[in-house]
Amino acid sequence: MREPITLTDQNLDEVLATDKPIFVLITNGDGLKGDFKTAFQKQADEDSQYLYARLDPTRNPRAAQMFSASDKPLLVGWYCGEEMVRRSRPWGSDLPLALEAMKAILAEKAPPAATPEENPTEIEVKKPMEVINKPVNVTDETFEQEVLQSDLPVLVDFWAAWCGPCRMVAPILDKLAGEYAGKLKIVKVDTDANPGLSQAFRITSIPNLMVVKDRTIIFNQPGALPEAAFRQLIEQVLVFEVPPREEQENAQPLQ
Repeated sequence: MREPITLTDQNLDEVLATDKPIFVLITNGDGLKGDFKTAFQKQADEDSQYLYARLDPTRNPRAAQMFSASDKPLLVGWYCGEEMVRRSRPWGSDLPLALEAMKAILAEKAPPAATPEENPTEIEVKKPMEVINKPVNVTDETFEQEVLQSDLPVLVDFWAAWCGPCRMVAPILDKLAGEYAGKLKIVKVDTDANPGLSQAFRITSIPNLMVVKDRTIIFNQPGALPEAAFRQLIEQVLVFEVPPREEQENAQPLQ
């Protein structure tokens, strides 16, 4: 098993000088959730694209100062001498979301691909964005594309075929998907068929409704809602402005 690097004041400069992006988990153990620790260890063992390191700030004050670490657990994504991602007091979903944020940032920093010489006689015709007017079934494999990379806010319904309240919610979501087509995407995750997503977002009761906007979870609540409550939630989502990353820790999610 590939263990995370133990980061210290002595090897700090050498490790951060690598040309690979690195995720640093800064904690002395206090307040760190066990599921996140397990997910971080598993990612370090399986992921060769990034480096993973652990840092005890109480024993390495220079490194703690560089990352502006406090006594609270902290996850930092670092690349080429710059902080790219920061997640305070990380929990279950923070690691996959931090990975997606890092991928997006690195993609923006990548040089544009070379394109063939344009033919002035050709006119580019852009296809209109597809308007989805019904719920989309999402799996462990398609969640990133359908939810995290969506230009629209996404209402995620975690459900299962045996769940009675889930069946009550289904026709409401079918109706609202058509009414809010082009403004909001509604997707459904079968928890029995997609245990990876259920585990990542700690879904223990269904139906569970989650809203993701600009790669940020702004609403997450178990239990069925009546149609009027769904409409109120969607209207709030459409006008809600996701705060910058550095302000998200103190931001109030939707109720």
